[in-house]
Amino acid sequence: MKIINNPSKKDWNKILERPTKTVDDIEGVVNEVFLDVQKNGDAAVNKYTTKFDGVSLDNTLVSSSEIEEAIALVSSELKEAIQLAKTNITNFHKAQKTDKVSVETANGVSCWQEKRAIQKVGLYIPGGTAPLFSTVLMLAIPAQIAGCKEIVLCSPPNKEGKINPAILFAANLCDVTKIIKVGGIQAIAGLTFGTATIPQVYKIFGPGNQFVTVAKQLSTKFGVAIDMPAGPSELLVVADDAANASYVASDLLSQAEHGVDSQVILVSTSEKLIAEVSKEVERQLDKLPRKEIASKAIANSKSIFVENEKIALELINEYGPEHFIVCTSDNDFYVDNIENAGSVFIGNYTPESAGDYASGTNHTLPTNGFSKSYSGVNLDSFTKSITFQKISKEGIKTIGNAIELMAEAEGLQAHKNAVSIRLKDL
Repeated sequence: MKIINNPSKKDWNKILERPTKTVDDIEGVVNEVFLDVQKNGDAAVNKYTTKFDGVSLDNTLVSSSEIEEAIALVSSELKEAIQLAKTNITNFHKAQKTDKVSVETANGVSCWQEKRAIQKVGLYIPGGTAPLFSTVLMLAIPAQIAGCKEIVLCSPPNKEGKINPAILFAANLCDVTKIIKVGGIQAIAGLTFGTATIPQVYKIFGPGNQFVTVAKQLSTKFGVAIDMPAGPSELLVVADDAANASYVASDLLSQAEHGVDSQVILVSTSEKLIAEVSKEVERQLDKLPRKEIASKAIANSKSIFVENEKIALELINEYGPEHFIVCTSDNDFYVDNIENAGSVFIGNYTPESAGDYASGTNHTLPTNGFSKSYSGVNLDSFTKSITFQKISKEGIKTIGNAIELMAEAEGLQAHKNAVSIRLKDL
């Protein structure tokens, strides 16, 4: 990790740049795939699956026999771990349910708001070097609690044309309605336009590489909503001498092993801790099975020394991390004042891995600084708020004149007439 001492504020933007390609670099490819899938449906989807995933499939729909076969391949220990995670995630997301909001805004004027589930949702589950079966839980559980009627899951097949057994086990456990062996841009395009095999959905969820992220953003041009632009994973740790250097190093590496375009950052007011963490990173890195991937991510990562907590906090809010670990002698300062972060992990015994799997919070979070304006996935992500109003005779008398005056001032006579005709009858 590159060590940076007391960077000038004018250099922060450069120092905090993510190691990602620009949209311009990949938008051409994404557009080409989208147009092809829009025009040619499954034929185009299958063509790109062969091109990008190296496998040709006659049928991309996962059958019940494939699910049964996959369930048998998952160890009982892993099944128990997944079930424990499901329980905690369910408990946390069920607690997010809110009651109907109802107010009489004026005499005879009743207004209320109710939430309704999004009927059709698409879940994108990355496969590749790390098949994220945990993401199935993070997306399908709140979709199920919200009451979504169609939950469609897309995940890329391996070279044998199969989806990882743990992904299928988790999907079956969470009552996913349809599972399709399609990944990448073509999966997002399929969910956007619909094909003979892939249902069209109203909102797409899930993380992915930069191509998937741009594809999700493009889908919004065709009337499909997305959870957020969730790209390569990232972590920022703020720590001082109160932290355990080996714990900090393990947290940094836990995100670095996600992919070569992941980024981890350590911010500290202690040069001593930075030196200790650097040694620990090298020591632990050498023993990782995914050493090659993590090494490339670490090369894109930084340890930043700053003089005090106030500067540290300002820099962190400027970065807007996806995951934010706080391990200092004054954790409350950061917890109380953080404004831009996807999810916060507090203290020596709260590894980011806990949120990834089993603590109960959702791990689908905004990256690339989008935590400045986006929330992570939660129960409300799978619902819409609908407002209702009912006005009595007394109510239209109470607010009618105000409506007439406002409509006339805006030059909208028909709006005024809609009220006036009722008032005349009264």
